[in-house]
Amino acid sequence: MTNPLFQPFTFKGLHLPNRIVMAPMTRSFSPNGIPGEDVAAYYRRRAEGGVGLIVTEGTGVERTGSTNDPNVPHFFGDALPGWGKVVTETHAGHGLIAPQLWHVGAARNHANPTPPEQESPSGLFKPGKPFGKAMTDSDVADAITAFADAAAAAKALGFDAVELHGAHGYLIDQFFWEGTNARDDRYGGPTIAERGRFAADILSAVRAAVGPDFPVIIRISQWKQQDYDFKIAHTPDAMTQWLRPLVDAGADILHCSQRRFWEPEFPELDGDAGLNFAGWAKKLTGVPTITVGSVGLSGEFIAGFGGEKSEPASIDNLLERLERKEFDLVGVGRALIVDPDWALKVRDGRMAELKEFDRSALATLV
Repeated sequence: MTNPLFQPFTFKGLHLPNRIVMAPMTRSFSPNGIPGEDVAAYYRRRAEGGVGLIVTEGTGVERTGSTNDPNVPHFFGDALPGWGKVVTETHAGHGLIAPQLWHVGAARNHANPTPPEQESPSGLFKPGKPFGKAMTDSDVADAITAFADAAAAAKALGFDAVELHGAHGYLIDQFFWEGTNARDDRYGGPTIAERGRFAADILSAVRAAVGPDFPVIIRISQWKQQDYDFKIAHTPDAMTQWLRPLVDAGADILHCSQRRFWEPEFPELDGDAGLNFAGWAKKLTGVPTITVGSVGLSGEFIAGFGGEKSEPASIDNLLERLERKEFDLVGVGRALIVDPDWALKVRDGRMAELKEFDRSALATLV
């Protein structure tokens, strides 16, 4: 096909039929952390619907406080057989799948105000707001091991890749952010290279656990749930200092989360039509990138999850950027929550059949 969204993509053992990635989205349908047959069927439907690569909802690694919702799935122990079923069903639907490995750190969940003790770099939810406890040296080492163990389990279960959640103000991102990382050891410091050592050490441990040929993705963002306007990197040079060590440590693909994918990352340098976050990340590191952020829907996803209704929207700007090879893959979120056949409809030009997103869709697994 001439549509760049439906060109194949091959990289390091991933052979995708198109450029569509199902973005990770918390669904909270795994009681006591165990994904059941309904979860497996949910992912299979997206595979059958033509998604190139599915990234699961965030899954908690084996650390106290890695999740703050009892219905968010684990990725250890009794949860692993359920994830094996997810892999089997996804592959039966002719799809590829990666788990997203997660630790929420000191992130709050107002629906669950008393979770197990939360841990973070310095016991801060956001600058000046204490929550949970600061991690000791042994806590840091154990958390790194937990990510590596989960990645090894993913490979053993037959997953096709693995993704680390390093964005949105959760644990790995809390180490990146100077406002929540006040440590004075090797995992803290005034530079992003210093504060990024935690993520780099996780990536190194994951790479050792899965070997050289298994694809490793890391999701990153400038914005935080605690501060939507925050930026880690205000210049391309600062972004290089942030991202290059992650690639050197083992990241194969950078999953670059924006609230609105069409917004230029550094408009002061290249104008309103300039490269977005994924575009700059690819330019500066040379590795493939995934763009994501309100693809295919009006409005942005924070407002959408907050209750604002979103209508199907044009993807012409997306296709133009993809045609220019600004980025390699496209993360689709809310549109795939409401419609497992979104990819097939777009492929076939059935745009009138695309569905709107309303927060009520979060109450069921369609």
